[in-house]
Order: sequence, then structure tokens, then C-alpha cells
Amino acid sequence: MEAYNDFLKYLKTEKRVSVHTLTAYQHDLEEAFAFFLNEFEITHSHELRSSMVRSWVMSLSDSGKEPKTIHRKVSTLRSFYRYQIRAEIVKTNPVAEITLPKLRKKLPQFVEEDKMELLLDKIPFGDDFIGVRNKTIIELFYGTGMRLSELTGMNREDVDKSRKTVKVLGKRNKERIIPVPQETWEILMNYCALREETQFPDRALFITEKGKRVYAKLVYLVVKAYLSSVTTADKKSPHVLRHTYATHLLNKGADINAIKELLGHANLAATQVYTHNTPEKLKKIHAKTHPRG
Repeated sequence: MEAYNDFLKYLKTEKRVSVHTLTAYQHDLEEAFAFFLNEFEITHSHELRSSMVRSWVMSLSDSGKEPKTIHRKVSTLRSFYRYQIRAEIVKTNPVAEITLPKLRKKLPQFVEEDKMELLLDKIPFGDDFIGVRNKTIIELFYGTGMRLSELTGMNREDVDKSRKTVKVLGKRNKERIIPVPQETWEILMNYCALREETQFPDRALFITEKGKRVYAKLVYLVVKAYLSSVTTADKKSPHVLRHTYATHLLNKGADINAIKELLGHANLAATQVYTHNTPEKLKKIHAKTHPRG
């Protein structure tokens, strides 16, 4: 449909969303309008009605889609129609008043401090280039809270040796400078020295054995493999290390506004998900404050 091709172009050029986000939007829109075409013979966006959208939402629920997934798909369609209204293609938004299934609030999964210490101080990574690279990747995720896409996109010049910081390119191409903890910095410097010795000309900071920039799947598998050695949690991903970074900072008393800046969140609401209290923290609070603690 020409209308949502223009919308996708707008997201790419003006909103500057990531490739991953753009692909998700495209998939959601194609899936939605395939349903509307099949069920209601809708071929143009101005023909859609709220009742049809409700039928689509019910079909998603009946097919077993999680509430979170349904919310995302409806949000995509709602954004598309907002764009259509601004472009004066349609006059009303048929998605505006749609009631959605309640979301189950899930606390972000993270790795306990003692398990992270075990992973980083006791688990062998190896002294060869790949071993040092993998250790540095884990350390940077935990030491900076950066996203997977931010790590894979890092270049050698993004490491500021005078300030002991790294520069990453976040969502919507927003640059962020992140301080690196001393222990993590020493490991990063060791890797950087080995990286120079490889003499591969690519700008990429993290590379494969063949000198190419590491890709998301490779990094994900590296993180999953090493986290599996210390935790049985369902999720073992770079994002879990991001959650771990934020949770541990909060547990140590870091200001939530500072954590917001470090994580690169656009608003405080995204950071407040980390304000949960862990069982370990609750025990410490109880021991310190209760008369019989």
C-alpha cells in the first residue's frame, strides 16, 4: 500500500528510527492490512472503521498473541493513522478509541551481584584474541549499560583514552558519552591493544576472527553462553546485562535521573521500571531498620 510506504519513509528519514524498528513497523502494518483485506475487503486506509480494528484485536488475542505484542501492533497502526491525518489523507483515526488487553507488569530480569562477580572474576574466557574480546564485550555491557546495537556499532575512535569514556550511537542516532568503570577500562585497554595488533583496517572496535565487524547474533550468543554458566534465568541476553547495570546502580544508591542519562532514556518513565526492590535489598533494609532485625 502506497500510504504506508510513505509512512515508513517518514519514519526512516524524519524520525530516524533504527532498521530493526522500521522492519517491525513494516511487518505489523503488512499483517494488519492483510487481515483487513481478507476479512473486510479493505484496500484503502480511509475505508477502515473502529469496529474492524476491534475485530483485528480480537483475532490477535484469539490466536494467542501476548498483550504486549498486541499493544505494539495497535500502537503501530495508531501511529500510521496519526501520520495519515497530518498528511490530510484521512480525517479520523479509527484506532484512537480502541480498548486493549491489560498488560501484565513484569519486573526486568537481572543477574545478582555475586553471580556477576563469579562470571567476571572466576569464569575463564581464554587469553587469545576471541577470549579477550568476549570478556570485554561482557564487561562493557555490565559496566556501561549500553544496548546491543550500540556495542556492535562502536568504532575504535569512539574510545576516549584521555577521559576514560566511550561514545555510542543510541536510538534515533543520538550520541551518548558513557564513563567506564576502572576495572572495565583496564580490560577494554587490553583488548584495544590486541585489536591494534590484528592490523585489520576496519574502523569497527569489535571484530570477528576474519576482521569483520561483529554482528548482533554473534554477540547475543556470546552473552547467552557466558550467562548460562552462572544463572538459570529464562532470559540471557545483552539486554539482561543492561537491566543488571541499572538495577545494581540503583541498589547502590545511584540517583535515578543520572541512571536515565547513562542509559540514554528519553524520559524518566522508562527508567522507573528499575526502581523495584530486590529480595536482597529488602533483607538489608529490614535488618537495618526493624527493631528485631
